[in-house]
Amino acid sequence: MMRRGKRMAAMVMVLLAGALYGGPAAGAEGTVKMGVAGAHSGDLASYGIPTVKAAELVVQNINARGGVLGKPVELVVEDDQCKTEVAVNVATKLLTEDVSVVLGHICSGPCKASLGIYATKGVILMSPSATNTDLTKSGQHGNFFRTIAPDDAQARTQVDFCLNELKAGKIAIVHDKGDYGKGLAVFAKGFLENDDRGELVLFEGITPGAVDYSAVINKVKRTRADVLLYGGFHPEASKLVQQMRRKKMKTIFISDDGVKDITFIKVAGRYAEGVYATGPTDTTGNPLAIAAIEAHRKAYGSDPGAFYLNAYAAATALLEGIQIAGSTDYEAVSKALRSNYFDTPLGHISFDQRGDAIGVGFAVFQVKDGQYVEVN
Repeated sequence: MMRRGKRMAAMVMVLLAGALYGGPAAGAEGTVKMGVAGAHSGDLASYGIPTVKAAELVVQNINARGGVLGKPVELVVEDDQCKTEVAVNVATKLLTEDVSVVLGHICSGPCKASLGIYATKGVILMSPSATNTDLTKSGQHGNFFRTIAPDDAQARTQVDFCLNELKAGKIAIVHDKGDYGKGLAVFAKGFLENDDRGELVLFEGITPGAVDYSAVINKVKRTRADVLLYGGFHPEASKLVQQMRRKKMKTIFISDDGVKDITFIKVAGRYAEGVYATGPTDTTGNPLAIAAIEAHRKAYGSDPGAFYLNAYAAATALLEGIQIAGSTDYEAVSKALRSNYFDTPLGHISFDQRGDAIGVGFAVFQVKDGQYVEVN
């Protein structure tokens, strides 16, 4: 375990007071640019917009106290719509803007598609929400970091909950064929197949954006599955749940952090009640989380959305990492991120050699009275 020095402790106290850094260096010129990439429009905007707001609030605090390395931080925000082909263009554009680091992308597919582009220029990409395991464990690129645990950890949480808490004997797994949804489902399948307490009765993909999923729902019904575990995002999950309940199916529905969002509850309506979903462990009791949430309410007049605290933590770590490194040099910032701990709304976190966050994890939530409540 790495130690925090006096300087880190002092920085924590400053953050608690609403600031991160001291006064500006005399005569400092230019800015430190941080890109913010994610789904800011379309069906998955509810996942991307909270990251933009988190970045705005972190940067506002930092700039009010002199910026980073004596320079103001400038945000360069780009919308990838959670589409891989758009993400490639976004990454290229951000590099032409000379960003030093990038907060994002939100979805795993765009992260995979753009990571190599950022690597060519030595730019760190830190996602608050991309959980695909290969992003860190493939070893292909070393410039990816995240403030959320990977899918193998999420799948393990889901399967353990199904077997230990729900006592499920038969489990059907359905996914959206994407990097995120299918990647998660494959891990869940592997864990289940290696555990004789439960039986995998169906493993099948669906096409995102379809209106009717009755074909796969009928397959699930015929298996008499106790649980349907879905890997994917809220638009398809809401349709699956609605159509299942209209067929009077009592099969328990459990999904992932791509579904643990207020938009799912709004779209699925009364059918959302009782649905389970895994998501980042609730840290809203953390003093820094309380302060970050209150800052959002004050600035935007509402509670923050999905992955806001993860994004706030990522923005904090990226900019604090630059400050500790003493420059925006890729190697120096990477070393700072991997060799220091950062006090964030998620808690006291650092990053391992792969870029995975140390000190974060998943929990199980259930929709009760129209909101997600942590249950395990």
